[in-house]
Amino acid sequence: MTTPYLLNDLRRDEGCRLTAYRDSGGVWTIGYGHTGPEVHANLTWTQAEAESHLAIDAGSAQRGLDTAIPWWRQLDDVRQDVLAEMAFNLGVEGLMGFTRMLKALGDDDYPAASAAMLLSKWANQVGDRATRLAAMMRTGVRPVS
Repeated sequence: MTTPYLLNDLRRDEGCRLTAYRDSGGVWTIGYGHTGPEVHANLTWTQAEAESHLAIDAGSAQRGLDTAIPWWRQLDDVRQDVLAEMAFNLGVEGLMGFTRMLKALGDDDYPAASAAMLLSKWANQVGDRATRLAAMMRTGVRPVS
């Protein structure tokens, strides 16, 4: 885990649905944004199952980042949380499509990384979440909740 805030941020941003539904892309989803071959119509979970999968999925996103972007752990905790949340939401492969943002991050150019986030289709889809995460990327500061 990057910080103790990450799971709570994911809970807030993903929301929890204990009955499977199709997301905006038509993918069967349950809990806090969990997808996979085991998710199907009429599947239901308990809250405990949703919490367990949230922790597993967050860990999986972080391990994926460790492989795809080994230097991400050198960022400060707030910016690590931003990348972990984006990888959770988009998948690591989806996050790797943010080439301008990742280049700017590699150059320690946080304003440019933030701007690249906001110029994406993803930002239009997730609205306030993107605005908040881009501000965290730009400043390295977590907003007061």
